[in-house]
Amino acid sequence: MKTIAQINERIKKGEAVVLTADEVVEFAEKNGVEAVAKEVDVVTTATFGAMCSSGAFLNFGHADPPIRMTKILLNDVPAYGGLAAVDTYIGATECSLSEGIKYGGAHVIEDLVAGKPIKLEATSPGTDCYPRREITTYLTLDSINQAYLYNPRNAYQNYSCAVNTSDKVIHTYMGTLLPRMGNATYATSGQLSPLLNDPYYRTIGMGTRIFLGGGIGYVAWEGTQHNPLANRTENGVPTAGAGTMAVIGNLRGMSTEFLRAATFTNYGTTLYVGIGVPIPVLDEEMARFVCVRDEEIVTNVYDYSVGRRSRPSLAQVNYKELRSGQIEIQGKKVRTAPLSSLAKAQKIADLLKGWIVDGKFTLTEPIMGLPKSRVNTPLDIIGPDEIPVEEEEEIG
Repeated sequence: MKTIAQINERIKKGEAVVLTADEVVEFAEKNGVEAVAKEVDVVTTATFGAMCSSGAFLNFGHADPPIRMTKILLNDVPAYGGLAAVDTYIGATECSLSEGIKYGGAHVIEDLVAGKPIKLEATSPGTDCYPRREITTYLTLDSINQAYLYNPRNAYQNYSCAVNTSDKVIHTYMGTLLPRMGNATYATSGQLSPLLNDPYYRTIGMGTRIFLGGGIGYVAWEGTQHNPLANRTENGVPTAGAGTMAVIGNLRGMSTEFLRAATFTNYGTTLYVGIGVPIPVLDEEMARFVCVRDEEIVTNVYDYSVGRRSRPSLAQVNYKELRSGQIEIQGKKVRTAPLSSLAKAQKIADLLKGWIVDGKFTLTEPIMGLPKSRVNTPLDIIGPDEIPVEEEEEIG
C-alpha cells in the first residue's frame, strides 16, 4: 500500500519510478503485476482526440465608456452574451457567420493560444451604467484578463467504433464513413487512455492535476453524459462510452501542438485536446488496472447509417484488432482508421512522465471522486401532462 503523499515525497526526492501506460504493460509482461505494485509509483496516461464539448471563458475588461455586451462575435464566430458585461464563453463547435464550418470557436481558441489578434465585435441595448451600444476592436491572449479552457466533457472512457452499411457516403462526428462498410473509425487511445487505466475512478476525481493542452489543468467535475453504469468486462473495462471528465486550465501556457482546431467534412468544427493523467499505483489492484492491454479493451461496432438514438451493434472488437488496420465484421474485412492520434498521446505521456521525474509535477489527492452510480438518461419527447410528479411524504 502507498499513499499519494508518500509518492509525492519520492517525486520531490527524485526517487519516484514513473512509467508510461505503454511501458508498464511491457514491464508487467516481464516482471508480473506484483512487481508493478511494489516498484512503480506513477503511470502516465494520455489521449489526443476530437472533443466537441470544449470551450473557453474569456474576460475582456471594460471599455470607456463601458458596454454590457449582449451580442458578441470573435472573428465572426458568435460567443455567448448571457453573462456579466464583459464575460463570455465561446464553444468549440460554434461556426463563423461568414465562413460556416471552415472556421469556428475551436479555431478562435487555437488562434488565441497562437498569439494571433482576434477581432471583437459586440453590441448592446445600452443602459444607464453601460451606455455604449457597440464596439469593434482587436485583442490577443495577452491583452485580456482571464482566459481559461473549460471543457464540459473530455476523455471519454472508451467509445464506439463506427461503420456505414448504407449505399451512400455519410458524414458524421466519427468522420466520413464510406458505403457498404468501406471503412471503420474509432476514437480512443486504448491502453494509453486515462479512464481506462482507472476504470472505477479510484484515483481520478475533482481536483486531480493533469496535463491539459500543453499546460497544467485540473479535473473540475464529472463530465456531461458521465455513465459509470455502462456494461463492463470482467476486468472492469467498459465496453462503450462510460465515464467522462470536465476539465479546466489556463489558456496561457497551453500550446497549439496539443490544442488544435479541426473541421469534419459536412459536419462541423471541433477541438482536438491533449490530456495526460498521472495514475498513482497505490496497491496491487491499481497495478492490475494500469496494466490493461489493447487486446483486453473491447468496443462495439455501430451502424451510423441508422439515424436513431439506439443504433444496431454489428460486432465487438478489441483495440489490438482496430490498431492492426483491419477488422472483420460479419465475414467482411473492413479497413480501420483512428480519429485520435496515438503518436500525440504517446508524446503527452512521455512529457508528463518527464515533468514528474524532474520534480516539476506532483500528484493531487482528489477532493471528491467521480460518481460511480450516476444514471445517464436519454431525452424523450413528452408533453407537460406526462411529467411524473413525486408524491409528498406525510409528516407525522
